[in-house]
Amino acid sequence: MQDQQTALVVIDAQVGPLFGTYKKDETLNIIQKMIGKAERENIPIFYIQHEGESGGLMERGTPFWKFAVGIIPRKADIIIHKQFADAFYQTSLRNDLKRRGVSTLVVVGVRTEYCVDSTCRSAIALGFDVTLVEDGHTTADGVISAASIIQHHNRTLSNTFAKERRIAVTMSHNVLLC
Repeated sequence: MQDQQTALVVIDAQVGPLFGTYKKDETLNIIQKMIGKAERENIPIFYIQHEGESGGLMERGTPFWKFAVGIIPRKADIIIHKQFADAFYQTSLRNDLKRRGVSTLVVVGVRTEYCVDSTCRSAIALGFDVTLVEDGHTTADGVISAASIIQHHNRTLSNTFAKERRIAVTMSHNVLLC
């Protein structure tokens, strides 16, 4: 095991969260390219899968809960189920990363201002370095446009630090996984 291991974290690449998102197909393509790159470089992949309450659209096993077409975790990949925006909150994610010697997270995923933002901020507070893939996350229009939300978060998160840890925001073609 390496001292400075990197892992790819794929947040909520599911049918429900992707519904109505900005540049959905383009973003899903980037996510798939990052997964392929991680697979080729033998980098651990952690799939974060949101699940909602019983009877809701995101209940475990419903069509909206399932991973998007083309997102197919392998047996070696780790799937973390969460019920809150922050993928670390009440999950095994931190322990699973530490057990594998992971110190750096490369993050892609869905719903920029919720799950992606919360997870990135928690990661640096918990002692991980983070690279947010600039063109590898998306959301839907809200109070402001999805494009503005994404642009705002890319800029804001790139200036976010916690002690010696930071969030770097980098275009997918510039991301190094090892």
